Amino acid sequence: MLDRRVVITGVGLVTPLGIGVDETWAALCAGQSGIDEITRFDASAYATKIAGEVKGFRPEDFLQKKDAKRVELFLAYAVAATRMAIEDSGLIIDDSNRNRVGIITGCGLGGLNMIEQTSVMISKKGPKRITPFFIPMIIGNMAPGMISIYFGAKGPNSSIATACAAGTHAVGDAYKTIVRGAADAMITGGVESVISPCCIGGFNAMKALSIRNDEPHKASRPFDRDRDGFVVGEGSGILILEDLECALERGAHIYAEIVGYGMSGDGYHIAAPAPNGEGAARCMQAALDNSGISYDKIDYINAHGTSTPINDFYETMAIKEVFKDYASKIAVSSTKSMTGHLLGGSGGVEAVFTAKAIYESIAPPTINLDNPSDECDLDYVPHIARNMNIDFAMTNSFGFGGTNASLILKKYS
Repeated sequence: MLDRRVVITGVGLVTPLGIGVDETWAALCAGQSGIDEITRFDASAYATKIAGEVKGFRPEDFLQKKDAKRVELFLAYAVAATRMAIEDSGLIIDDSNRNRVGIITGCGLGGLNMIEQTSVMISKKGPKRITPFFIPMIIGNMAPGMISIYFGAKGPNSSIATACAAGTHAVGDAYKTIVRGAADAMITGGVESVISPCCIGGFNAMKALSIRNDEPHKASRPFDRDRDGFVVGEGSGILILEDLECALERGAHIYAEIVGYGMSGDGYHIAAPAPNGEGAARCMQAALDNSGISYDKIDYINAHGTSTPINDFYETMAIKEVFKDYASKIAVSSTKSMTGHLLGGSGGVEAVFTAKAIYESIAPPTINLDNPSDECDLDYVPHIARNMNIDFAMTNSFGFGGTNASLILKKYS
């Protein structure tokens, strides 16, 4: 039995579906897609010309004027989502507690955009034109660094760089930080913004991205027979985690409780998942073991569900391996069908979605599931959000290099 219970008291979102939790959640439950043509650069020469860009975001609405002009978008997104989450939680960070409030965020690629732009600039104008802000603005750990600077949290501070599992690993590590007594509250989640020539071109070279350019809204179609790859998204999802006693003492609003965290490694391939989802299955089982609940208590799974042929098949196989005959009774959905894949930011965003699903008693849908694959035969909540009681939910993230993370959340009572 855990010594300290950990609850989610605040959430913040910047996503291709909207800026803010209410806007994003409404679009998600309505089954809207945030995917459209790429506007960040001229993608006419690329096989993939679509992405899930954040629309209408103004860094100056969330950052000081001097920072708004010079920071990479991923940093602005992280600070913005954090500002929303702290305001939502009502947590006051001051001299009485700042050393007990920590930050752990996940980010896969950091300031890739600035790296590309600076490289081009050097080739044209030479190294003397490099800005002194170049290095600080590209490293992933500048996200928790800036959050600490902006909001005064001085507890444990780190950044996770486990590819597409980074956000979920960050939330899990933050949860464990509170459980072991190293902090009373943690700001955690994930962030990413790499809709750039190198990112799109690199994933195209791997044949990993959808090329359904003529139907952007229908391109991300997890578990569907006609899926042809994932769609890159961007944004940030941030959660405020607190020790339950601290949260109750200040009368905090509680979305859900975190009760389980699992990790595993495939030890198989730099990009492909282990055959039959073996590593993912061990990860989900580890989360169940950590939670102390039986597999038949899970009501909903927010799947990794990337819309790639192998991932969706193997994740389905892994769920069947762990949940056995009960797997067919679980509502499973991929919100990436609407947001695209936020890479290192996806786990933070999807942890927020999972907490909201529990709190609102709504399982978000998997859109574009017109013709389910023969091998993908679970209940993927097709097309339409489902009103249902959710007492326990799981969220999965699996990354390149065979790194896996699963969280289990519980309705607070």
